[in-house]
Amino acid sequence: MFLTVALFVVGIVLVLFGADKLVSGAICWARKCHVAEMAIGLTLVAFGTSLPEFATCLTAVGTGHADMAAGNLLGSNIFNVLAVVGCAALCSPIAVSKSTVSKDIPFALCATLALMVASSDALLDGATGGNTLSRTDGLLLLGFFVAFMAYTVVAAGRHPQERETADVAQPAAKAGARIAVAIALGLVALVAGALLFVDSASQLAAATGISESRMGLTAMAMATSFPELATSIVAARRGSSSIAIGNVVGSNVFNIFLVVGCCATLSPMPMGGILPFDWIVMLSGLLLLWYFSSTRHVVERWEGGVLMAVYLVYLARLVWQTWG
Repeated sequence: MFLTVALFVVGIVLVLFGADKLVSGAICWARKCHVAEMAIGLTLVAFGTSLPEFATCLTAVGTGHADMAAGNLLGSNIFNVLAVVGCAALCSPIAVSKSTVSKDIPFALCATLALMVASSDALLDGATGGNTLSRTDGLLLLGFFVAFMAYTVVAAGRHPQERETADVAQPAAKAGARIAVAIALGLVALVAGALLFVDSASQLAAATGISESRMGLTAMAMATSFPELATSIVAARRGSSSIAIGNVVGSNVFNIFLVVGCCATLSPMPMGGILPFDWIVMLSGLLLLWYFSSTRHVVERWEGGVLMAVYLVYLARLVWQTWG
């Protein structure tokens, strides 16, 4: 147990270190290449922080623990919207661009609805084998991922000079080699730290005897989403709020279209362990974030507190369902 706790702490340290390096490199690369920071948050940073979910879920599906993978992915998206955005906003109000309100968050909502429809076999088709994501569903989700990436590239090309207006000191431009090293080091530390964190957290959670889907929704989700949490908090404190919010939105889309798509293509994923209340919380969290972002294009500290409170209530309900 002592070794597990020690590895747990080491994983957290590695993730925080990797988040700092990744955000620094991404910001510098965006300015050096005159690419909008929002595009960086939606692509490079989102993909890098989604790698723990990607590696963990592929391993879970490949070893016959698809329920854990399904719970991990859904739980990670819930944690991203409620806890990650909530914590980042509590640290510093998050400015949200008009394109995020009008395009990016609605896109994430569409991705969530697409996943719900794809996994509703029993409801839509009257299937007796329960809700399952087939290989066809996985290929369709991967097709949506290609469309999302194409949209992001085109949108970034139309607004190459987009900049943050926050009155904060920005990192100085770095040489291309140093930027590449910072990004690579950040990604390696994030993935290594998150996987170490996931492994130790899984051992601690398994000792309680909870189901694989519930484990995925709680301990696994929080563990694999820790890079999003660390990255968004660091970005928000540095005034790069586009990366903070873009990281969350992009990561959710990556999780659904890329990670779920790859996992379902590799092997059909049963979704029976995901309850209707879990879907409601995920959709409600996105709608709440959309509402807060559209009012004044800023997620204020009190709004971040509301998002965090909703997540804590949801987590308490999961704990009560498990041990109550």
